[in-house]
Amino acid sequence: MILINLLPHREEKRRRRRQAFFMGLGAAALAGAAIALGWNAVLGELTAQQNSRNTFLQSEIQRLENQIKDIASLKTEIEALKARQQVVENFQIDRNMPVHLLNELAAQTPEAFINEVLVQGLGARYVLVGDDFRFGAKRAGDYAMLDAAGQAQGFDVARMNSYEVRGLRVSSSAVRQALGAGDMEAAAALLGRPYTISGHVVHGRKLGRALGASADGAQDGFRTLNLRFAHWKPAASGIFAVLVHGLGDTPLPGVANLGVRPSLDPNDVNGGRVLLETHCLQWPDSLGAEGAYGKIIRVELLHKLHDELKYDGLDALTAGIAKDCADARAYFASGHARSYTETRRQTTRDRI
Repeated sequence: MILINLLPHREEKRRRRRQAFFMGLGAAALAGAAIALGWNAVLGELTAQQNSRNTFLQSEIQRLENQIKDIASLKTEIEALKARQQVVENFQIDRNMPVHLLNELAAQTPEAFINEVLVQGLGARYVLVGDDFRFGAKRAGDYAMLDAAGQAQGFDVARMNSYEVRGLRVSSSAVRQALGAGDMEAAAALLGRPYTISGHVVHGRKLGRALGASADGAQDGFRTLNLRFAHWKPAASGIFAVLVHGLGDTPLPGVANLGVRPSLDPNDVNGGRVLLETHCLQWPDSLGAEGAYGKIIRVELLHKLHDELKYDGLDALTAGIAKDCADARAYFASGHARSYTETRRQTTRDRI
């Protein structure tokens, strides 16, 4: 009998199988790593592309929001121009010539003003001016120059008498001074009517209606009528007791804030604008919550309650608005609100 030892052969087969297994395992690991790296690269590229698209979309959204704000501003300016055009048409003027006061009139010589604006632009035949009228660069032109030019170029020139109220000569400077000082009664006496701001009611963020609401979600708090200004320097500013015309058959008492609306919210279309925000003390039920938007209203500023104030939070703001409403109601109840629909008696003074 011959004995053959097969153990070395079996061990060799086992060793080869182990080597093949580990080599396959290593190859699988390398393949997995390669796939993972490749997929990671693809994900990185996809992420970069998506980030690029997101950045583009954000820039486009911001551009569109800016365009929306510009369109809203242009719409306000167009509506203001239409209102002015209607006023001009009501006076039945045959021709009008808009000029940019600071850019054109302030730089024009008196002769250029007469020739370009009065003669060529307006085709003037009769010119009525104030008794202290000055015109042209550095106020060089006066009534005598205008009268001489009228005689030479075929149009008549006349001067108005001055008016006095309580010993004070009525003038735009006196009106602006009264408005700047917050003396609305003096301004109304000079104008013969209350100082008035009119315009279309525009949308805001509608946050005021949630302040002081009767219940959560009722939206019946301090809702406001927003009027935008096309310029940055209103003649008056602060908190006022007002009368609102245009929402019903009779004017509505209210309280209004006139000033620049501060905001850090990029979605606030009225942020940084000069705004008249008016809260009616008696809101007409017929209007509902949205019925005032787009309407043309006229707001009479009757009495200044105080300058604009800063509040620490919404609770303090709500309490401040509630106090302003109470003060406005007290003003109207006191009988101090006077009607200036008729012209106050004035004395004439001939300074010619």
